Amino acid sequence: MQPLLITIDGPAGAGKTTVSRSLAKRLGYRYIDTGALYRGVAFEAKSKGLSHDDDVGLENLCMSLDLKFVFAEEGSRLFSNNKDITDQIRNSEISMLASAVSARPVVRRYLLDLQRNMGNGKGVVFEGRDMGTVVFPSADIKFFLDASCKTRALRRYKELSSKTSLTIDEIEQDINQRDENDRTRSLAPLKPADDAIIVDSTYLSADEVVELMLSHIGKCMC
Repeated sequence: MQPLLITIDGPAGAGKTTVSRSLAKRLGYRYIDTGALYRGVAFEAKSKGLSHDDDVGLENLCMSLDLKFVFAEEGSRLFSNNKDITDQIRNSEISMLASAVSARPVVRRYLLDLQRNMGNGKGVVFEGRDMGTVVFPSADIKFFLDASCKTRALRRYKELSSKTSLTIDEIEQDINQRDENDRTRSLAPLKPADDAIIVDSTYLSADEVVELMLSHIGKCMC
């Protein structure tokens, strides 16, 4: 079977990361968390005191960045200029800043080229928000993974419970705000591609979602 380029888009907390990693492992593919790239830019912008709308500062920042994933048995790690920042980009402040900087054209241009280069040769699962609509409009298979806001908030709370003092209600508010930002931005808004396979994971486990996706992949290859 020829290697495929698969995209999985969807809102925060829908289970994209768990599902994408598992699907890639089942297929023997690389897994690319594109949200981590935006978080990486946001982290570096915050470190340098840049505002999310400082396009000149963000452009200069992107020109100096060398973001890359290092793959190991325990998973991928994001490095910025040879510094591992994986554990420093997973908090609500960086999440909100990442949503804001992702709407800036200078940031999207930088990451567009970076992501497309990562897709060379296929055999890869890309997780993100505009993978099937903007970055890889000709992807072999596109999924859009969604779930109810309450379900997504509960999943995120369980994921972050040992790392944050936020309540479930506060996390749900953050998710609602990020959804609004991502869906209403003028540049690459969050939405399913016209030819995406929409999967609602509200009442499905991660394993059930992966099995469903594998069945769709099998049908597409027939």
